[in-house]
Amino acid sequence: MIIRPGTVEDVETIHAAILRLGAHIGAPEEITSTAEDLRTYGFGEKPAFSTLIAEVGGEFAGLCLHFPIFSTWMGRPGVYVQDLYVEDRFRGRKIGERLLRRAAAQCRKDGGAYLRLSVDTDNETAKAFYERLGIAWSSYEQVQKIVGDAFFAFADAPDDEDPR
Repeated sequence: MIIRPGTVEDVETIHAAILRLGAHIGAPEEITSTAEDLRTYGFGEKPAFSTLIAEVGGEFAGLCLHFPIFSTWMGRPGVYVQDLYVEDRFRGRKIGERLLRRAAAQCRKDGGAYLRLSVDTDNETAKAFYERLGIAWSSYEQVQKIVGDAFFAFADAPDDEDPR
């Protein structure tokens, strides 16, 4: 097995893996990204994320899509893992663990001190996997989000309130 950085030539494979991840967790309709979105935002002038690709015998086996984050409380950078996916036929071979360790090692090399990710609340297998690796559930945090039209309305609202 090799782990290598993803390249723009991998965009179709990366997107296909994300689609399979959505199907795996029972939410394929939640994936609205396109391969072109990934090409633009991951491999353009100002990349928003990086990828690690695992291959076994030259065949795609898994993916870790991640990006840098920063903790003001720790005063240190970290890495956020957005997507971790391993093809069904390659599961049980520690590919997911190796992808996470590589992302963590790259982060540490750059001065980072932590790894963060979210897990779908119904994905008990993933929760157990992360716990086994020491990536624990945080009892004092909850993910909040605003998306779609609500996000656009929020972002586009005038900021003309007088703070007095």
